Amino acid sequence: MTGRVLALAAPAKLNLFLHVTGRRDDGYHTLQTVFQLLDWGDTVTLEARDDGAITLAGPDLGIASDANLAVRAARALKALPGTGADAGVHIILDKRIPTGGGLGGGSSDAASTLLGLVRLWNLDVTPDRLAAIGATLGADVPVFVRGHSAWAEGIGEELEPLELPPAWFLVIHPGVHVDTGQIFSRRELTRDSPPITMAAFFAGGSRNDCEPVVRDLYPEVDKALNWLGNFGAARLTGTGACVFCRCTDEASARAIAAEVPAPWRAIVAAGVNRSPALEQEAET
Repeated sequence: MTGRVLALAAPAKLNLFLHVTGRRDDGYHTLQTVFQLLDWGDTVTLEARDDGAITLAGPDLGIASDANLAVRAARALKALPGTGADAGVHIILDKRIPTGGGLGGGSSDAASTLLGLVRLWNLDVTPDRLAAIGATLGADVPVFVRGHSAWAEGIGEELEPLELPPAWFLVIHPGVHVDTGQIFSRRELTRDSPPITMAAFFAGGSRNDCEPVVRDLYPEVDKALNWLGNFGAARLTGTGACVFCRCTDEASARAIAAEVPAPWRAIVAAGVNRSPALEQEAET
């Protein structure tokens, strides 16, 4: 019933800024953002099955297995012509990335599942095709499939790889789950930010348009941003709930992490330009 086993990292991401520039007729919002990949995240283990079944093991995330993005990714890949009826997999998720935190955990799990299954099932699928499959699952999936920190536009699928400077980040999860759909449905959300250039971003001319709405709806996020602001420029990632600041080095990040009040969770991670999942592929 089972065969070869493959384990891949599923890195977290930060949105270094997030501008909402408009809203399409289909309801999706257009945006500009920079995705910063981190050297920290989940692990996705894939065990080949020869009975065609796609199964899942891991923590209870409060959703049915059929709704899990990793399972949906496997089924989308299996649906491609030529994959084979006997292509199956048992997916094991080792979760570290908090759900509803704005760190892209579900999307990264889905992307690593796609990348891993191409190898496990010996498929001839181009990165462009994988990214297109990923875009049907969620707007953040393509950046993890591409595996590089990037400037993003459109709904997040128009990607231009970036070489970001080395950085250490302190990330705080304040213990709440933010509903992305709720944030983007709020009338008070800014939806008409004028597009900016990369030069403007690197010069510091950016923000997170979701932050005022999230602060208002989630007081604990507001508290975390205010607390972290004592140590640096604190910012929300995505729609939250996680907040972060850039630190001068690892020691500084860990020193601040040691002061984070309970029950908030502190995460120290380095920014990387190339996904650890792709680094593992290169080593194979």
